[in-house]
Parts: sequence; C-alpha cells; structure tokens
Amino acid sequence: MNINLKELKKFLSKANLAGYASVQEGIVEIKEKDGSKTITYKDKNWFFHDNYFGGEPYGGREVIFANNKPVFMMVYYGMISDKNINKELVYKFLRKALKLFPEDAPFRGPKIFKETIDKNNYKYENTWSGDVDYFSGQEKIFIDEKEIYVAQYSGGLVDM
Repeated sequence: MNINLKELKKFLSKANLAGYASVQEGIVEIKEKDGSKTITYKDKNWFFHDNYFGGEPYGGREVIFANNKPVFMMVYYGMISDKNINKELVYKFLRKALKLFPEDAPFRGPKIFKETIDKNNYKYENTWSGDVDYFSGQEKIFIDEKEIYVAQYSGGLVDM
C-alpha cells in the first residue's frame, strides 16, 4: 500500500485535535475492561485508535488505519516526576500544548509553549528527529524552570 505522507500528516493533525488534547472538551474516552482508555476518530477512509494505560505514569499507542489497514503507529510513555505537583493542572497544560503541534511534525506538541498558571511559569519543550515515516522524540514540562514531567515517543509507518 502506497501512503501519501502529506495526507497522513493532515489526518494525524485532525485526529490529534479530536483526541486526548480535547478530552475535557467533550471528546469521549472509552473505558476498556482491561483498565485502559481508548479514543477514536474517523474521517472517510482514515481511522485513528489511541489506547493508553494509567494516568500517572501513563503509556500507550496510537494506530492509524487507511482503508482498514494499519499504516502508522506511535508509542509513548510519560510521567510527572514531582509527586507534590497538581497533576490536573499539569495535564491540562499538556493538552493545551498538544493542540499547538507543528503541521509538518504533528507527533506531539510544538517545540516550545509557555503559559503562566496561578503565578507559576509553565514551559513545554518538545524535541524530535525524523519525519512521519520514522521519528522519535521527547517532551518535557517545567514549572519555574524546574523539570516536573517527561515523556518519550516514537513511531512511523507500519505494514507497508
């Protein structure tokens, strides 16, 4: 199967906006029998399936299908290192960052995103290498320059 990478990026961008980043805005998470949660999104012949375990720490994987065949996969794992931090605020900030992904690299969030929350300076940093066909990266969150969250991710094309 020949996949148009531009179309794949466009669909991944739509799926990301309709996925975890928008959970608190009415996106439905299905609670699975195994304790995981699943978020799905469909657009024409494309289907997105995000399944993850936990909340703190967490891990999961996203799969994109084209015409019912898996074509893309990403795995991820992350956690908050400081257990005294308000997890809800951190993950709310993370969801904001995840909506600001660059169109040419819609894997997670932007390279940098900053916001002041309750007089604290939050900063999201994302570094990656590669393109949608094969990539890996790491995202971090800092509060007042102290690293409090880190996640690793990697992925690319599958079953070609």
